[in-house]
Amino acid sequence: MSWLWFFLPVGYAVTVLIEAPVLFFLLPKIFSAKARLLSGLWLTACTYPVVVLVLPALMFGSSRIAYLAVAEIFAPLAECILFWLAFRGTQGITSGNWIRSFAVITVANLISFGIGEVLNYTVWYGLF
Repeated sequence: MSWLWFFLPVGYAVTVLIEAPVLFFLLPKIFSAKARLLSGLWLTACTYPVVVLVLPALMFGSSRIAYLAVAEIFAPLAECILFWLAFRGTQGITSGNWIRSFAVITVANLISFGIGEVLNYTVWYGLF
C-alpha cells in the first residue's frame, strides 16, 4: 500500500483543481473570497489523507463499493462539519447560508468523485 503515498499529492492536486472552483464560485458570498478559496484547499487537505491513506488500510479486503460508500459519505460530512466549526462565529450567517454551503460542499465532492471515477475507468490513474 506504499503506492498510496505516491498517489496522495497527485490526487490531492487534481481534487483541489476540481473542488476549489466549485466552492469559490458557489459558496454564499457572505464568506469572503479568501475564505471561499482557502476552503477549497483546507477542506480537502483535512479529508483527503483519510480517504486515500487511512480508509484503504482500514478496509483492506473490502469491496470497492464498500470503500467508495464509506469514503464518499465521510468526505462531505467531515468537510461540512469542519466548515461549520471554522465559520460558525461569522456574523450574519443564516440557516439558508448554511444549507447552501453544505449542499455546495457535497456537490463539489460528488463532482470530484465522478471525475475521479472517469479518470480511474480510463486508467489515467491506474491505481485502484
